[in-house]
Amino acid sequence: MKAPKNFEEGLQRLQALLEQLQSEETPLAKSVKLYAEAAELIQYCNTTLNEAKLQIQEIDTTLAAQQKGEGPQ
Repeated sequence: MKAPKNFEEGLQRLQALLEQLQSEETPLAKSVKLYAEAAELIQYCNTTLNEAKLQIQEIDTTLAAQQKGEGPQ
């Protein structure tokens, strides 16, 4: 699987995979491959979300410290 360029691209690919997996015309062997790709994309998206969450927490911590006069301004 080619890694997505960003979170949004990963979500779009996941949506496309879901449509293919829900299709009754998709053979079982292909469904298994699509499922494996989807699992990798889910892991990528979760990691990306966790990284964004950490960045937001760091920003909030810095802002809180600045408001208390404790951090660099």
